[in-house]
Amino acid sequence: MAGGPGRERMSGGPPLTGERGSATVWVVALAGALAAIGVAAVLVGSAVVGRHRATGAADLAALAAAEHAVRGRADPCAAAARVADANGARLTGCGVDGAAVVEVAVVVPVRLGPLGVREAAARARAGPVAQVPVAPP
Repeated sequence: MAGGPGRERMSGGPPLTGERGSATVWVVALAGALAAIGVAAVLVGSAVVGRHRATGAADLAALAAAEHAVRGRADPCAAAARVADANGARLTGCGVDGAAVVEVAVVVPVRLGPLGVREAAARARAGPVAQVPVAPP
């Protein structure tokens, strides 16, 4: 059987007339779906990394400020701002209570490709640990 419309399959099945090229369409659709899933995964990954960076910067800034407050040094919030800046974050809030417990808030810019630049925020507290009596074992 020579080529052309109405030719039969090698197995003697029905003619190959209505399905020609449909596999190409399915492959292109699948490739597009996989590309969209990949882009979404990268964007979610960027947001998660930004959140972790913000949390780390907040923790370190709070510890630096608490150390300054416990030692009686001037302006613990300035120390928190320096540490936050060194970690790529911006200090947006800082408070010190009478017991030298410091609470800070920071934001970190996160680039999300076509969605632009967003900010990941985090808060942290640090201060001296109260002496708790421990019962002997």
